[in-house]
Amino acid sequence: MLTAAIGLVVLLLLVRLGGALIHHLQHLRSLNRSTSISQGAFPRPAWTDSFNDGTPDFLRLTDPADQAAFRRWFTLIAEYQAIRPKPDVPVEITDCASLLRYAYREALKRHDETWFTTTGIEVAAPPGEVRAWSYPYSPLGADLFRVQPGSFEPANLRDGSFAQFADAKTLVEFNAFLVSRDVHQAQPGDLLFYRQFSQTSPWHSMIVARVGPGASVVYDTGEDHGKPGELRRVLLAELLNHPQLQWRPLPDNPNFLGVYRWNILRGTP
Repeated sequence: MLTAAIGLVVLLLLVRLGGALIHHLQHLRSLNRSTSISQGAFPRPAWTDSFNDGTPDFLRLTDPADQAAFRRWFTLIAEYQAIRPKPDVPVEITDCASLLRYAYREALKRHDETWFTTTGIEVAAPPGEVRAWSYPYSPLGADLFRVQPGSFEPANLRDGSFAQFADAKTLVEFNAFLVSRDVHQAQPGDLLFYRQFSQTSPWHSMIVARVGPGASVVYDTGEDHGKPGELRRVLLAELLNHPQLQWRPLPDNPNFLGVYRWNILRGTP
């Protein structure tokens, strides 16, 4: 009888310990899952390229809400640089391409208190966050921009096909796609690209900040023949009537390449 009683007690203790262990493991699993989501990590990267444009599908924002959040952050961040005092503009923004890189990267980050403190950006009503993923928590890490031609392959993660830096030519050729040569087809967050052979750097870009009444664009003029550039925000109407014909975003202007859109906004076919 004594042996049976001891065995029963031992069995009950084992059951209790087993239940506690299971509960603890479930708690740890919940914490790991929470951390993964907060960092925007990928549980299952999609090693495909639906559009054969060099952009992996795991980067594409297929949810309309994510696309809208990215567009709003991207334009908001770019516009803020054009209105803030020049000494407060990040030192990395020196031309049109660096403005694109900065706004693109920062739009894909998590915008917590640390982010606002670090960037010095003030927003009255912050947009929602991109939920699919956040920079730099993707298989690409900090190497966000495609810099080599060709469709995406998993080997591109290690062969230099992606980098943190990309000039305007590389951004338009490998990271965006043509939407239209009609500027009125642009949406906020789309890009206008030009090729001006008379400039020190022939490739130029602008960000469509707003559309409809009061449509506007933001851009950095970049250094030209030793003259430092400046950030500008101008109405689209002013641009369409620019005194220099080569800057007018019109279909009959050979210097205007058209309206482009980021590959990550291509969604799915």
